[in-house]
Amino acid sequence: MSRLSTLFSAFIVLLSAVAPAAAEDKTITVFAAASMKNALDEIDAAYTARTGVKFSVSYAASSVLARQIEQGAPAGVFVSADTDWMDYAISKKTINEPSRVNLLGNSIVLIAPKDSAIDNVTIARGFDLAKLAGDGRITTGDVKSVPVGKYAKAALEKLGAWQAAEPKFAMAESVRAALTLVTRGEANLGIVYSTDAKVEPGVKIVGTFPADSHPAIIYPVAATVTAKGETGDYLAFLRSAAAKTIFEKYGFKFLISPTT
Repeated sequence: MSRLSTLFSAFIVLLSAVAPAAAEDKTITVFAAASMKNALDEIDAAYTARTGVKFSVSYAASSVLARQIEQGAPAGVFVSADTDWMDYAISKKTINEPSRVNLLGNSIVLIAPKDSAIDNVTIARGFDLAKLAGDGRITTGDVKSVPVGKYAKAALEKLGAWQAAEPKFAMAESVRAALTLVTRGEANLGIVYSTDAKVEPGVKIVGTFPADSHPAIIYPVAATVTAKGETGDYLAFLRSAAAKTIFEKYGFKFLISPTT
């Protein structure tokens, strides 16, 4: 083999080694609350179509994701379903705090399987959730850690329904896990976000919790301290009018003035 051929072969080997790294550099790793899945999948697809940047997305309870980031998981963006877990991540020095935006709002609703006889429940002080569930179970996210569960417990306590209903609760690892239990008929009732109920044809909303019965539901988004350079452009896209349209289609409330 001539010296020129040897050099060319070495160049090809070097190029093949660099190419995967370059492709990897165009991937953003997002850790997002489980309730974000449908909307964020569509937004990410739109961003990929515009830029060529691809995504690796992990959906789970915000509590799980915040702790994974704390333990060194390679996330570039964190979207939490409450401010508490974003505050926690900031306290652990894993979040680029100036990049944080309180982006979205939501509401919580009472759901039942689509063929349930339960319907049109007035949720107000004194309503008897335990009696409504009968001999069945009620589900939501773990009230000690999962945001939807924390919101649900706060609302039930304020309305005077928690103490009687607590023994009937089956705690789920995430809001989507709770949604699945109701869809399958393994729980008579569930408390989830309105956006989750909207995308699942196997359930129906039977009541909506008053907004003043629980802390405001806020979804903050931020870059992590290990985020790559292209993350800033993606966060800007999440604040855009195009993203607003998609988020609102799925029932989220856009809490900021959108950028162009």
